[in-house]
Amino acid sequence: FFYSLQDQFDNLEKHTQWGIDVLEKYIKFVKERTEIELSYAKQLRNLSKKYQPKKNSKEEEEYRYTSTRAFLATLNEMNDYAGQHEVISENMTSLITGELTRYVQELKQERKSHFHDGRKAQQHIETCWKQLEASKRRFERDCKEADRAQQYFEKMDADINVTKADVEKARQQAQLRHQMAEDSKAEYSSTLQKFNSEQHEHYYTHIPNIFQKIQEMEERRIVRIGESMKTFAEVDRQVIPIIGKCLDEITKAAESVDHKNDSQMVIEAFKSGFEPPGDIDFEDFTQPMKRTVSETSLSNSRGDGKSELKFGSKSKGKLWPFIKKNKLMSLLTSPHQPPPPPPASASPSAVPNGPQSPKQQKEPLSHRFNEFMTSKPKIHCFRSLKRGGAGPEDFSNLPPEQRRKKLQQKVDELNRDIQKELDQRDALTKMKDVYVKNPQMGDAASVDHRLGELGQNIEKLRLEVQKFEGWLAEVEGRLPARTEQPRRQSGVYEAQNPSGVNSCAQDHAPDGSYTEEQSQETEMKVPATDFDDEFDDEEPLPTIGTCKALYTFEGQNEGTISVAEGEMLYVIEEDKGDGWTRIRRNEDEEGYVPTSYVEVYLDKNAKGA
Repeated sequence: FFYSLQDQFDNLEKHTQWGIDVLEKYIKFVKERTEIELSYAKQLRNLSKKYQPKKNSKEEEEYRYTSTRAFLATLNEMNDYAGQHEVISENMTSLITGELTRYVQELKQERKSHFHDGRKAQQHIETCWKQLEASKRRFERDCKEADRAQQYFEKMDADINVTKADVEKARQQAQLRHQMAEDSKAEYSSTLQKFNSEQHEHYYTHIPNIFQKIQEMEERRIVRIGESMKTFAEVDRQVIPIIGKCLDEITKAAESVDHKNDSQMVIEAFKSGFEPPGDIDFEDFTQPMKRTVSETSLSNSRGDGKSELKFGSKSKGKLWPFIKKNKLMSLLTSPHQPPPPPPASASPSAVPNGPQSPKQQKEPLSHRFNEFMTSKPKIHCFRSLKRGGAGPEDFSNLPPEQRRKKLQQKVDELNRDIQKELDQRDALTKMKDVYVKNPQMGDAASVDHRLGELGQNIEKLRLEVQKFEGWLAEVEGRLPARTEQPRRQSGVYEAQNPSGVNSCAQDHAPDGSYTEEQSQETEMKVPATDFDDEFDDEEPLPTIGTCKALYTFEGQNEGTISVAEGEMLYVIEEDKGDGWTRIRRNEDEEGYVPTSYVEVYLDKNAKGA
């Protein structure tokens, strides 16, 4: 194995360092992946929160439809989906990043220890080699010195001119050198044997052991990074079932979308209860006859004695769903004929016949429809509808079906309040009984005041329930319907009360087409007492200023009022662009006069001024 690379110690050291670098790189990769998962989960949660309906807002009402409920379920599931990505991040951090970080530190220490032992063994063998070399050189040197000493002795011995003492000295020197050479030889032999032994042990024992440890270390590193990669996949695989459940829930929510149910809910939410108007009668302008408009054209053609309106064409019938009720009412109740010009002089004799009556000029009904989108809304006979005020308590400003729903909701709400009060009263009654049986626990008289308050509250709530149930029964037809404020405020297309339109036209429209031959314009006979009852409880319109009559005006037509020059009167409705101003002389006398006949002083503090 690695001991075959004993001559590649440095390259092996570089390779193991590269292996550690790869491990650290993988740790960095996993760490960045966990950050991405956390960021993705955070963005998903923020996205889900962004589109969640706000509490106590109109959006909450929109989530009653199956499609919007499915969308809300999708948002909730996306929140859980984000939670699974957080789980992925947490598991990868704990099982991979944390574990590998600790392992890298241990690996570095182990690698350092192994290569330290390897360097130490290398240094030891190098030291033994140096000792061997030194012993070898010394042995070589001593052998050379011994040869020179022997040659010198032989030379001295052959020379007859040399004394015996010099020859003996040379002989002794040669013997000494021979002895030193023998000693060096013995030392070199011993050092060589020792080095060979050390070298054998180094290359066959120490280094293989060290390299074996390095190999095991490297293989553990490789196995560890492989296991981490497997864990990397397993962490993802573990959340797949839960993510699958989230997606299944989204699919289930999508399959729960019911288009028929949503359509029905839209119908229930916006159904007014009105019925389409009848046809409009044909107006023959080739005959010099008086134009009349049947009031039943604005009512239902359901009962006997009710005339029908006949549209001249199908295209006109399509106008009905888009005509605003207040504009139609304004059309019928305000004088659209231009008011008479002021007289040349202030003398009453200058206008002996009074101003031109609104009834003297006839205009076709088509002109009235053309003014639907331009005329300002006027609901003159809806006196109880406050200018700029909130909706009435009985929701009479709503169409019948919507009114029924609102009343039912109010009744249910009051019943819940009553139940809460009853529960509190029962609890206090039990507490009082406990206090009566055990005076040491409390004073029984201390709860009497609260019990009295609860009784009063319950009685008030029950009265409220009876009031709203009466209105609800009236709407549902369980009680005889009364022609009163709810019908007047709910619009002129009330199928149940065509007389409301008739009364408005008779009382407030100084148009000649509504002032004469009323018995011929409609076949429905309504007793006068019905109209009297209708306005019995009405509040008079508030005054918004005063006016001074500049000229005398003889109000000969119904809906107008006569005034004398210089007379001061109250203004209850200013000119809406049609040239007429509505005034009041006293509680019972009010009507229209031409705006040019009076000088108006509006009260700045009055509503609508």
